[in-house]
Amino acid sequence: MDDDVAAKAAAARESLSRLDGALVAFSGGVDSSVVAALAHDALGDDAVACTAKSETLPAEELADARRVADDIGIEHALVEFSELEDPDFVTNGDDRCYHCRTMRLSRMYEAARERGIDTVCDGTNASDPGEGHRPGLQAVEELNVASPLLEAAITKDEVRQIAAHYGLDVADKPSMACLSSRIPTGLEVTEERLTRIEKAERLLRTWGFSQFRVRDHDGLARIEVGADELEAALDPEFVRAAREHLFDLGFDHVTLDLEGYRTGSVSPAEDGTANGTERSGPTAADGVETKGFDGDADPADALSREYPTGR
Repeated sequence: MDDDVAAKAAAARESLSRLDGALVAFSGGVDSSVVAALAHDALGDDAVACTAKSETLPAEELADARRVADDIGIEHALVEFSELEDPDFVTNGDDRCYHCRTMRLSRMYEAARERGIDTVCDGTNASDPGEGHRPGLQAVEELNVASPLLEAAITKDEVRQIAAHYGLDVADKPSMACLSSRIPTGLEVTEERLTRIEKAERLLRTWGFSQFRVRDHDGLARIEVGADELEAALDPEFVRAAREHLFDLGFDHVTLDLEGYRTGSVSPAEDGTANGTERSGPTAADGVETKGFDGDADPADALSREYPTGR
């Protein structure tokens, strides 16, 4: 990493070293992994990485978190809770992430107190506040959570440089939000929907895709893949397999989004549109029947057009 990034990392490490101990809210993603590595460097055994296990965390992500914590050498703790017990979360309004983050971080503080630790840290970085609608950041502020990356002005790209410096294999890991982010705002978060989304994304991962989402529009699966993987998603064999397997998981219709993967495509932005897009696709909250790609055709017709034949 370059000298400027190294200086920022050193500043974050120095800030952490002044604490008596720190519990890191640890997902196993690149941001929280870097905070865990810095905290372990600064505090040794007085640093703990803590992962929250709930219905919105894919099993593969929990396994990754355990593995990365082991690679870092930091103690890994686990707390369990259910977001589905909170009606404000289940309702899936604009502030869903606020309620989720509040529950998650509150459990982190309980785990910290059990260990005699006063400080909980998270992986918020300097790029996060400018990335549109982020109600979860309000919970971070209200609960007085420390954000070493943000405090040291470390951006997302710089986080990846630091991760590579530490030899963490998550340095190039794509961003991963919780499973509830695949459900359009206004459509209730249920265990059934979370389960079929998790299983559908597990299939895409097994089939070799790396940057993807399966959005659940009340039974219509909208598959998003990265631009460099779109050609593979248009392969007739993949189209056939995706339809067959996702139908088996309980989806009524399966579509491929030709705009490709983008964050927040079913969540509201500050101006009421989807984050980074002009639309979020059809949702039950719109008061209209959920139809094909743009709501102008029957889903079955949309499926037949996913990979045009004779061309």
